Amino acid sequence: MSKAYQQAGVDINAGYEAVERMSSHVKRTMRKEVLGGLGGFGATFDLSQLNMKAPLLVSGTDGVGTKLKLAIDHNKHDTIGVDAVAMCVNDILTTGAEPLYFLDYIATNKVVPEVIEQIVKGVSDGCEETNTALIGGETAEMGEMYHEGEYDLAGFAVGAVEKDEYIDGSNVKPGQVIIGLESSGIHSNGYSLVRNLIKKSNVDLQEKFDAQRTYLETFLEPTRLYVKPVLAVKEAIQINAMTHITGGGFYENIPRALPEGVTAKVDTTSFPTLPIFNWLQQQGEIETAEMYNVFNMGIGFTIIVEAQDADKALAILKEHDVKAYKIGEIVEGTEPIQLTGV
Repeated sequence: MSKAYQQAGVDINAGYEAVERMSSHVKRTMRKEVLGGLGGFGATFDLSQLNMKAPLLVSGTDGVGTKLKLAIDHNKHDTIGVDAVAMCVNDILTTGAEPLYFLDYIATNKVVPEVIEQIVKGVSDGCEETNTALIGGETAEMGEMYHEGEYDLAGFAVGAVEKDEYIDGSNVKPGQVIIGLESSGIHSNGYSLVRNLIKKSNVDLQEKFDAQRTYLETFLEPTRLYVKPVLAVKEAIQINAMTHITGGGFYENIPRALPEGVTAKVDTTSFPTLPIFNWLQQQGEIETAEMYNVFNMGIGFTIIVEAQDADKALAILKEHDVKAYKIGEIVEGTEPIQLTGV
């Protein structure tokens, strides 16, 4: 059977080896609520141990997009898994939910155990940092679907929040303050444009972009995980709304957290634009407004708090080594967002 399957293009033994290699990484992410460990047909999580009165389950799924192409083309696979986790857990965090568990899906031309191990190492790193259990997943060898060396990576996360602590933006009112949390870089959106600009510039990705990193390291910098610092803020003060700045930048994402009748007024001079965005803008001769419609520009996550709580929120974020800024306020209006300084 296995020989026939191998002749058809699927190496079962390589799959077994990949599972063995990833097991040690997965074990790092376990929580006491996980039952049965890894390897069953279904993964089980015991909600009764959460000690919640009326838990709401919040789920999210996402991929890494064409940032994967950079990782594949340059044979660097150990951080892309962090992106997969971050894109999911940062999304469900916007409701106030604590991420509980994560499942990954890897589809590839051919299972190369060393590569699969590196991908899952990154997934496990992201899960461990956010106390999210990696309780299951799937690795599919699909030679007829992908070119040699190619793979795709997607994830699915589930979190929980008490019903009376659920955040949906309905408490947003004029006078509240918007706090922006610094991003680690481009994160995982806009990479079709990024890769086009890399090609256009003819830049050597092994050259230094700054004193610490090469261009390649800068472009592959993982998406920042906001779970622990934001939950610490939520524990101390009331958060009225949150936004994960992903595809669509400021213009699309910030309004998603707002009720009708209010406007997010954002001062783009209130925080530093990360140097990588200046480089991209110069290479593409892109208008500033368009940059804010595609990229996070240095702010990867926002929270909206009462004005009197803003300084406390900033202090807590600083304690968690997250740079954050008062980037705007909520005002009355029909226009979802206004960006000044653009």
